[in-house]
Amino acid sequence: MDMVIMVFLISLMLLSTTISTFSLYEDQVGLMDWHQQYVGKVRDAVFHTQKTGRKRVVVSTEKNVIASLDLRHVEIFWRHVLGANAAIDGIDIAMGKYIITLSSEGSILRAWNLPDGQMVWESFLHSPNHSKSLLLVPTSLKIDKDNVILVFGKGCLHAISSIHGEILWMKDFAAESFDVQHVIQPLGSDIIYVVGFVDSSQFNVYQMNAKNGELLKHESAAFSGGFSGEVSLVSSSTLVMLDSTGSTLITVNFHNGEINFQKTHISDLIEETLGMAMILPSKLTGMFALKTSTFTIFIRVTREGKLEVVDEINHVTAVSDAVSFSEGQQAFALVEHHYNDIYVTLKLGQEWNSDLLKESIKLDRQRGMVHKVFINNYIRTDKSHGFRALIVMEDHSLLLLQQGEIVWSREDGLASVIDVTMSELPVEKKGVSVAKVEQNLFEWLKGHILKIKGTLMLASPEDVVAIQAMRLKSFEKNGRIVWSLLLNSLRKSETCVNPTRVNLYQWQVPHHHAMGENPSVLVVCRCGSSSDSPGVLSFVYIYTGKELSSSSLVHSIVQVISLPFTDSTEQRLHLLIDAQQQAHLYPKTPEAVGIFQREFSNIYWYSVEADDGIIKGHALKGNCVGQVSDEYCFETKDMWSIVFPLESEKILTTVTRKLNEVVHTQAKVIAERDVMYKYISKNLLFVVTVAPKATGGIGSATPEESWLVAYLVDTVTGHMLHRMTHHGSHGPVHAVFSENWVVYHYFNLRAHRYEMSVVEIFDQSRADNKDVWKLAVGKHNLASPISSYSRPEVITKSQVLLFYLFCESNSCYFYGQGYNFKAVLALNKHFLDPRRSINPTQAEREEGIIPLTDSLPIIPQSYVTHALQVEGLRGVVTAPAKLESTALVFAYGVRLFFTRLAPSRTYDSLTEDFNYDSLLITIVALVVATFVTWILSEKKELRDKWR
Repeated sequence: MDMVIMVFLISLMLLSTTISTFSLYEDQVGLMDWHQQYVGKVRDAVFHTQKTGRKRVVVSTEKNVIASLDLRHVEIFWRHVLGANAAIDGIDIAMGKYIITLSSEGSILRAWNLPDGQMVWESFLHSPNHSKSLLLVPTSLKIDKDNVILVFGKGCLHAISSIHGEILWMKDFAAESFDVQHVIQPLGSDIIYVVGFVDSSQFNVYQMNAKNGELLKHESAAFSGGFSGEVSLVSSSTLVMLDSTGSTLITVNFHNGEINFQKTHISDLIEETLGMAMILPSKLTGMFALKTSTFTIFIRVTREGKLEVVDEINHVTAVSDAVSFSEGQQAFALVEHHYNDIYVTLKLGQEWNSDLLKESIKLDRQRGMVHKVFINNYIRTDKSHGFRALIVMEDHSLLLLQQGEIVWSREDGLASVIDVTMSELPVEKKGVSVAKVEQNLFEWLKGHILKIKGTLMLASPEDVVAIQAMRLKSFEKNGRIVWSLLLNSLRKSETCVNPTRVNLYQWQVPHHHAMGENPSVLVVCRCGSSSDSPGVLSFVYIYTGKELSSSSLVHSIVQVISLPFTDSTEQRLHLLIDAQQQAHLYPKTPEAVGIFQREFSNIYWYSVEADDGIIKGHALKGNCVGQVSDEYCFETKDMWSIVFPLESEKILTTVTRKLNEVVHTQAKVIAERDVMYKYISKNLLFVVTVAPKATGGIGSATPEESWLVAYLVDTVTGHMLHRMTHHGSHGPVHAVFSENWVVYHYFNLRAHRYEMSVVEIFDQSRADNKDVWKLAVGKHNLASPISSYSRPEVITKSQVLLFYLFCESNSCYFYGQGYNFKAVLALNKHFLDPRRSINPTQAEREEGIIPLTDSLPIIPQSYVTHALQVEGLRGVVTAPAKLESTALVFAYGVRLFFTRLAPSRTYDSLTEDFNYDSLLITIVALVVATFVTWILSEKKELRDKWR
């Protein structure tokens, strides 16, 4: 019986060493990983400051997130990410206990429980039309009484029950081509007004009963000048807008069923030349704000409909909506910028000349300009009225201001990460040192002494508290912002009106002989959405965030190619391809040109024109021919092209290998001690095409109309090395390309399940190297050069595997010298071996091939993020660590997550769960035994001498 138990335990140990896992102990969470939650740039905010309970503000963001934030701390009470295609159109509080959100272009209305964020009800407002979306939650809603919430979306006006979410009635305006601008319900009235335009020249007013949707009156009036821009609601029966030329303000009054227009030329109000003017969307009772390129004009609307200029302010960047704070009184905030200071001024709508409050706050210039401001009032202990302001900055950060101070701030720009690059810690050099980044020697010694005392159970209660504080302090260091930089060269300006497509590239990574140089990154931006828009370059020092230089280019940037060459200062050479297919070399130095010219004939690249279904290969031809000689500009030529017929295939996904991937061995030993040689080429491109009818979401095509085709293409010659068709399959497709294998994930419409396919490609031209005699006499071809122009002798092995989870993003983990297994979605590569079979032979089992099962296993402990989710996942970045067998993994979305992994186990280092107590006791016992043995040996030697 004992022998059986021992055999079982040994088998269990062997099994646990064969299949690697990523599980963590509870006390390990936060040591090797960190995570941070964000909400994104705030679009709208509503305050809830009831007398009892914790004060909070509920925000909706551009990342389709709704969240409840603590007003006293930076804590998130609850948060929901609604999805990539669920933009939030409106948010408000109903009945003092529900958060009402309108999303998905006015098609989904939800009620959330205010304290805990649980969804109470959900209503779907179906309509095929597209229109502006509006949400109106009357301020007079009574608690525990069924009231009407009005929603306009998809061309229809809906009345929704505030308690149950049921649709009470609906009015369709789509057939009348009615562009609704506002839905108005006067306070305490059961009458609603729906106002808007028909063909931008006719103003319409619908008067309806809010309880049953009965149409009471319909009035319309034509305006010859037409309307344009934002429509400002200044009262329950008065609107202000600009005419089609933007030079005249139109006041529209629809009181007592009559529509009256009143025109006022802007030049009659202001003598200065304004240029382009626009009405700000802020809701101010009895007035509105007109924004120009130089200043902001506040204009009051009289009861007669006349316009009066109240004030002109030069540096206003944001204006809040009006908020009621006492009987019949309303206030709003305006924010002015003066260098690094911002001034928040609260104005009374009725008494402009007397400021209710004015505060000055000094801000970091790296936050940029104020974009939005939301205000809320509260009652101080002395019964006076106080105000707090929630400010959204240009860098998407969120600040809460109260009594002239910043109560808290959130760096929510990190929810909008576009690109990521990793850099090593600074080396020991003047001005920068690892010791400063980590901790000083005294803290290090103190920490280890406390850990030893804790291990030996000699720690006092004060020591235990100190240990916990040090662990907390160490955890707080994880993921902290070392520096942030607002690049003025990439900001919106007159020269760069619409900066888009920002990417990061390693520019200078000094090592060895260039240790004295500073590491830096290249930031590439395009000034416009079109491909021929000019580009902007910025060079940033990695350790401190200092912008070394920037330049606005005269040419466009369509593609950036990082070349595998560096100069004497370790600056990496880059080719920037413009819209005219000319290549521009950077850095622009004679040394860089010399290096480039030596490798001129060996430089190839490819481009993908997905909309046209074309993949092209390119090479260099010679220097540019033009009026001005430029030795850093080169003409290009097309080497090959692959055209996919658009009537049958559309390019969906392209993936290539990472240029910095390390391959430990080209040989793979298989069963019967045979050897297969991996076909490893950095020129391979994995391409997936889809049927034209299946370009939409799942369900847009039937299984007969949908198929995927996977290709492996050599980007130097354009040769297709592999082709596989998946009939009845649908995208989206996520793929990983590493070494000689590709794994891709898709949906099978016929089987109604997700699947993963794996393809491995092997080089048959090396097959003769398995002959020992040829190897002994030197007739092997291991040293012969490999050329992409000689068609390779390759074979592929593939297999389709079931996978029951939807894949949002996947990545491959790379390690120091490439010794370790690659992992995809926390799966061991052994599960993705195309040679798996139901009954592997004994030799294959010894090789490590796992028997084929009906699906890929998902082990709960294999989740890299353990109990956490990275909502809105946009990318996963991996990098090898200096510690062998480990890798650094960074996932970013609305949440950031970072960890250190060792899928092949840390065979060369002690694990976190290593029994240090036993090691310490063993060392102490050995020291004591050595000392006792030495004493006994001395005594024995002395006795022997006396004999």
